[in-house]
Amino acid sequence: NGDAREDNCGVCDSDSTNDGVTLWGICYSIENTTELNLHHTQLTGAIPPEIGNLINLTHLWLAGNQLTGSIPVEIGNLSNLTWLSLSTNQLTGSIPVEIGNLSNLTYLSLSFNQLTGSIPFEIGNLTNLTTLHLSHNQFTSIPESICQIYPNLIPSTFFINNICGELPSCLTVDDIGTQDCP
Repeated sequence: NGDAREDNCGVCDSDSTNDGVTLWGICYSIENTTELNLHHTQLTGAIPPEIGNLINLTHLWLAGNQLTGSIPVEIGNLSNLTWLSLSTNQLTGSIPVEIGNLSNLTYLSLSFNQLTGSIPFEIGNLTNLTTLHLSHNQFTSIPESICQIYPNLIPSTFFINNICGELPSCLTVDDIGTQDCP
């Protein structure tokens, strides 16, 4: 299934030559791991920055856990990703600008977290996106660069945030739906 995990693989030993990475107590082969499907597995704590070492990942699915902290900037190293789902966790902070490095993404879901701040300008680099879920967070603004990808996106992308100011030229109030404005 591409999920190349081994419970006792030598590649994650401290004297190894960086052939594996240990995440949540399991060793994953850097070369052979293309999918990491750990949704609804009761993961807790922060997403380890070492996740950025799994450079052959195409699918990363960590939705429905109790992950906390920020999205690590190292996620931007995963340039082969086509699917990224971090929804329904307790992630905080802003979306790292490095998300713009993931130009192969077709699916990005960050809904149902506690993410804040502006959606980064670099989101406009994700020109292959067909699905973007950013609802149910605390984002405050959307960059004009969203217009580069917006025609491909579903209408509920931005529902239930704190987007109350000026909108990009391609969006109307109806496009962003209900917001939690003061």
